[in-house]
Amino acid sequence: MRALTLGPAGTYSHRATRAIATDEEIEFAESVTGIVEGVAGGEFQRGVIPVENSIEGSVSESMDALADRNVAVVREIVTPIRHALLAQTGEFEVVASHAQALAQCREYLDREYPNATLEAVASTSQGVERAREDASVAAIGHPDNGGDVLRVLAEDIQDQDSNTTRFVVIAPQSERSDAGGKTSIVVYPGNDYPGLLLELLECFADRDINLSRIESRPSGQRLGDYVFHIDFNAGLYEDRAQAALDELEDICGKGWVKVLGSYDTEHAL
Repeated sequence: MRALTLGPAGTYSHRATRAIATDEEIEFAESVTGIVEGVAGGEFQRGVIPVENSIEGSVSESMDALADRNVAVVREIVTPIRHALLAQTGEFEVVASHAQALAQCREYLDREYPNATLEAVASTSQGVERAREDASVAAIGHPDNGGDVLRVLAEDIQDQDSNTTRFVVIAPQSERSDAGGKTSIVVYPGNDYPGLLLELLECFADRDINLSRIESRPSGQRLGDYVFHIDFNAGLYEDRAQAALDELEDICGKGWVKVLGSYDTEHAL
């Protein structure tokens, strides 16, 4: 099975992907959009993308890619994030890492290195590579990523001890499952009027279905027009879930409802 995730090797996405594939089966992309396209196009059987962090919230690129392309979500992997400061020496001018990692360590960096320049790169591993090549650059990444060149200057520098990231495993749309305790959908109402959002939510509340997440993203069509990402705690195999989706589709008659699938959650270190 070929699996695609954010690279290079050593990223948190790579660590999460090891829960479903061996290192020999894992390949790397430079963007979340590239991962989703690789799976939607049939080149890869699985992809693993980050969708939400407990400190910084949802990953916008992931939300948009899931709305724009036809794939299924078949599994959820939740992993703790342990950030360390890695550098060749204690003297550096730049801290390079993924934008999410920099944001998750904002308080620490402001307090300990207020004069350092923060540089966002494509992944935590890319920041580590920069630090290996340039003694004036420090990186934020997993403490195991330092290797022989970099020193671990500080561990667990994330601003919250409970820092975790939620990844989803995507597959071709044909592999969408109705089994699992959680379901993800994307909703474009195609309309706007007072009480519309309430109507959407009542489809689930009236059937005692808990929504674990609802988030709006710009549709890209016009200002003030939104797509809604919804996760709810029920499987598509349940009659109440199907009834909720039937009513939802009636409300969104001028738009669409994309069902990404039902799945279970796994916790991985």
